Amino acid sequence: MQVRAYYILKNQNRVIQKQSDEIVRQNTELAIQNQMLYEANLERQQVIGVVSHDLKGPFNRIFALVQLMKLSKEKFSDEQQEYLKKINQISIDGLSMVSNLLDTRELDENQTAFKPEPVDVAVHLAAHVKNYVGLAEQKNITIQVQSPESLKAIVDVSYLNRIAENLISNALKFSSPGKNVVVSLKDSVDAAVLSIKDEGPGISVEDQNKLFKRFQKLSAKPTGGESSTGLGLSIVKTLTEKMGGKVWCESELGKGATFSVTLRKAP
Repeated sequence: MQVRAYYILKNQNRVIQKQSDEIVRQNTELAIQNQMLYEANLERQQVIGVVSHDLKGPFNRIFALVQLMKLSKEKFSDEQQEYLKKINQISIDGLSMVSNLLDTRELDENQTAFKPEPVDVAVHLAAHVKNYVGLAEQKNITIQVQSPESLKAIVDVSYLNRIAENLISNALKFSSPGKNVVVSLKDSVDAAVLSIKDEGPGISVEDQNKLFKRFQKLSAKPTGGESSTGLGLSIVKTLTEKMGGKVWCESELGKGATFSVTLRKAP
């Protein structure tokens, strides 16, 4: 009986050792695969960084050249001026795409430092919206600001700028000529609420479930042939949450969309 028990125990130990060896082998393979994935991701991020930086310069030069040419627009025919508008839009789209790629890379690598400070968002927003008046006029869109004279919040100015840029440019991108875009700032009980409302095609319930996720392509298409990377809204969500706020969308098909962001009010 003792001999039989000895062989049973010996066999069990052999099985346990074999299982242990298999676990070690699998862990080793998993560690190698993880290292390969890390190196591949690092290389991808480096490629994105290099390409984005290399593209930003040419797009900036094209944009600046177009602005100079527009100063002498009387020298151009109507057809040439139309080409200038298209080149201008392409350069704006390119700069937006590059900015979103760089933002995504910096957020992934935690390189975007959060520097909160009390800012009069009402004053800052009124000045910021002026940057989009020319783009709105090109599409015959009216952009309006509805805001109190002063409303302070604790924000990172660079975060706030990127949030406003993505939401306003999206509103213009998906609006048809003759429509309105309203940028509003309201003082609620515990937060300042920034909202951008458009009169575009609206967003379906199915598409609303995709919002704020990376590289999501929605059924609605830009009305002026603009491009979209599907990164803007995910960046808005990340930056808003870093500032302690939240972002959401209210929309119905055929009735436009309103994107809202809460900002922590200054004492």
